[in-house]
Amino acid sequence: MSRPPTPPEEPPSLHDPWDAHGRVPLDGALERSKFSPGLLAGIVALGAFAIFFITSNVAAVAFLFLDGADFQALQEDYLQGLSDHAGGLLLSNTVGQILGLALPAFAIAWLHSSRWADFLRFRRPDLRLVLLAVAAWIALYPAVNWLGQLNQGMPMPEWLQQWEAQQMALIEQVLMGDLSLGFSLAVMALTPAICEEVLFRGYFQRQVERGTGVAIGIILSGVVFAIFHLRLSQVLPLALLGIFLAYLAWRTGSLWIPVIIHFLNNAYAVSVGFWVRHQEDLALQDVEQLSVPWYLLIGGLIALVIVYIAIENRAQDLLEKKEASRTGSANPELPEEKR
Repeated sequence: MSRPPTPPEEPPSLHDPWDAHGRVPLDGALERSKFSPGLLAGIVALGAFAIFFITSNVAAVAFLFLDGADFQALQEDYLQGLSDHAGGLLLSNTVGQILGLALPAFAIAWLHSSRWADFLRFRRPDLRLVLLAVAAWIALYPAVNWLGQLNQGMPMPEWLQQWEAQQMALIEQVLMGDLSLGFSLAVMALTPAICEEVLFRGYFQRQVERGTGVAIGIILSGVVFAIFHLRLSQVLPLALLGIFLAYLAWRTGSLWIPVIIHFLNNAYAVSVGFWVRHQEDLALQDVEQLSVPWYLLIGGLIALVIVYIAIENRAQDLLEKKEASRTGSANPELPEEKR
């Protein structure tokens, strides 16, 4: 007597309470190779940084060449050259973000799961959670600024101070240039919001969560995000912001929410730069050095706790409804055939 055919084994899956099925299949080639999730997250992050650096610099040279830049003059007065060719240089950064950060994350996610969008948490967000996340960002902002002031007051080697001063001068030169607000928002707010979130909160955080747990995934996502920006005088506020975005990605189950908050954060900074540009007696550094009143800091933290509780309650309600829907008990009063 012949044995009945053995049913094919289901691929391993990633537990995700926000998914319609409660799990995301891990049926890609990388999963069959049994790579360590945490180790692979670090390798992909380092590789993405390298690709970003190479592609953005190659694109910068190409844009400068097409713009008719005098490379010898650029070496003599780099800041003036940046001002003259700010549009092309910002576009080169955009090329680096897309080719170095977003596309590798998309490609590697596809090698993990046939449902790569769900793996990266690309899901339609709940509108109430979006509004609560915006409120939480507003409440957190005084703490981010306060940490920035604290960070800048820390002693740093002279070479690092010079590096930071040069970076600040470059940023100010771009923001104070003649670029339109719409263009600046597209390349300095929208592109980083999407590309950086796909890599850090979409791929890196998901993999670290798999390897070491949710808490470590959230913290490491924020820390690596801060280091990526190569501004040690701002590493503390950037880490806090990154951890906040990572929490939102995990708690809301949607990558779109940290993308929205990231965009708002960058758009606010760009808009302030444009406002300062039209103030004759004000410089961008003057705005950055404004101290945060203690009552604003304390009030923001109290408001943040209140909004945090609201986010947790809303998320729990949505998760309970999803679980009820998966088990077929969303409407227990309906007849069995209509469920």
